[in-house]
Amino acid sequence: MRRTKEDAKKTRTALLASAERLFLANGVTRTSLSQIAHDAGVTRGAVYWHFENKSDLLNQLLDQVRISPEKIMGVTNHNSSQHPLRLLRDLCVEGLNALAIDQQKSSIMKILLHRCEFTDELIAAEARHNFLIIQLIDQCEQIFASNIEILQPSATPRMAAISIHTLMIGLFTDWTRNPQLFDPIADSGPLIDPLFRGLVRNWDSI
Repeated sequence: MRRTKEDAKKTRTALLASAERLFLANGVTRTSLSQIAHDAGVTRGAVYWHFENKSDLLNQLLDQVRISPEKIMGVTNHNSSQHPLRLLRDLCVEGLNALAIDQQKSSIMKILLHRCEFTDELIAAEARHNFLIIQLIDQCEQIFASNIEILQPSATPRMAAISIHTLMIGLFTDWTRNPQLFDPIADSGPLIDPLFRGLVRNWDSI
């Protein structure tokens, strides 16, 4: 039984690795499940053992790099000595840093942002992706709402959350298109901090 589980885990890992490689090279739409199976050295039936369809496979590939809801809400941890908004800022910096230090994340983000056309075949993956974006914005809004007393008068928690999400998606999109545009390690703070300064009063003192 243990051997069977280990073999199944290895097969699933191989399929995800092949999907990542082929999606990046050819695009999601132009890559078939048969091609993924062949690249992974397994039968097409093995693909359907682990994944319902291409949409499910893409979802599980994206799940490997998505930030979890628990991590976002973890910034409200009252045991931390840092302010929740400072922790949220640090999560943004960490996300950009990962582009430079995590090859898998940068590859999968490039697939999502540049190599994925959400056709009818991927409608379930698109629906889940959109749901998770709204969930992420909602969670950030809750964090800003809990600290509304230090927001700039012109900033609402909702607009603050959307601004953060928009900045991050823009930076991810631009860097995965042109990695020479900025350094995800050295430039992440200077790119992100001005927005927080514009949203939060006395940002440098918290």
